[in-house]
Amino acid sequence: MPQTRRLTTKSMAFVLAGGRGSRLRELTDRRVKPAVYFGGKSRIIDFALSNAMNSGIRKMAIATQYKAHSLIRHVQRGWNFFRAERNEFLDILPASQRMDEESWYRGTADAVTQNIDIVDSYDVDFIIILAGDHIYKMDYEIMIREHAESGADVTVGCLTVPREEASAFGVMAVDASGKITSFLEKPKDPPSTPEDPNLALASMGIYVFSWPFLRDLLLKDANDPNSSHDFGHDLIPGIVARGAARAHRFDDSCVRAPGAPAYWRDVGTVDAYWQANIDLTNFIPELNLWDHDWPIWTYSEMTPPAKFIHDEEGRRGSAVSSMVSGGCIISGTEVRNSLLFTQVHTNSFATLDHAVVLPYAVVNRHARLRRVVIDRGVVIPEGLVVGEDPEEDAKWFRVSEKGITLITQDMLDRRAASR
Repeated sequence: MPQTRRLTTKSMAFVLAGGRGSRLRELTDRRVKPAVYFGGKSRIIDFALSNAMNSGIRKMAIATQYKAHSLIRHVQRGWNFFRAERNEFLDILPASQRMDEESWYRGTADAVTQNIDIVDSYDVDFIIILAGDHIYKMDYEIMIREHAESGADVTVGCLTVPREEASAFGVMAVDASGKITSFLEKPKDPPSTPEDPNLALASMGIYVFSWPFLRDLLLKDANDPNSSHDFGHDLIPGIVARGAARAHRFDDSCVRAPGAPAYWRDVGTVDAYWQANIDLTNFIPELNLWDHDWPIWTYSEMTPPAKFIHDEEGRRGSAVSSMVSGGCIISGTEVRNSLLFTQVHTNSFATLDHAVVLPYAVVNRHARLRRVVIDRGVVIPEGLVVGEDPEEDAKWFRVSEKGITLITQDMLDRRAASR
């Protein structure tokens, strides 16, 4: 009996990666949100791309717009193994006024519309639209197959969330068969799921279409002067109104260890970003980065192993309940419940407690840092104390609602200049 061909071989992933992510504050001053570092060595966008890769999708495109250089450089370095002779493609599609001399990407749907000719060249039957700024592991093949078998015009990926939390999302009302009956943007009174009045279905911003259908829909939308050219605001509600949209539950395609909860995070605030990174230091983290069957692909720098030096009382290089990446040198520093990215160097008599330290940062002697996020390349001055006096911290740094302090080099330079 011949083997059924995977639908992902005739599918493409179109990743929307143009949004700044302003709630991450100064972390996105120089880079777009999907290019923000995560998990010790990865970028946020690596999760959507890895999900596509592991699902069997070998045709991908990334639409960029805001401050895209860091993202483009990362993709060129870390995702350059696609080979056209094997019918594999990963195209980077910056907003480049391809329609006229005035229009950048006007919305998420317009980002696809302006690249219709490129998608046509892929010769695909299905297209999956992905946000490039969430942390999760998902087998897209399951969702694409469900879409193909249902005959729906669109299948929308949905999270099951507590109903009282659903007001922060676009929420789907569905019937017992999974057909979406209404789509409500951040409703005050979210509709519940058919089986549980305490749960609701929130949109993940993941959509599967057949390409011929979406192509025609995009061309019609492009000529609509009343449209904002956005999937969530314009295209999806219109399909729902015609009764041709279905919900796909993330629980059905989430990649996880047996018995583990479904893991999905929007790390769109400093608090959420810090927490998701610190959670990786737990004894058994909910997000499994050690899974060889569903790896998170990324650009890996050539670095030596992490190094810990000095073994004196008060000057001992150590890390407890922490993740320390390649190239790090922990020189006489006490590190606890922290995540250190590539090539972080720390010096004697310093302490790090619940710290997320991005690549190439330097922590000088006698610094005490607690509940912080330190941006890439920051040089922490000798003796700096952060996390013990919130009022003092707020004079110089960004202190979040939950007391996490974001430190950038510009902030430190302003502090130094005022003294």
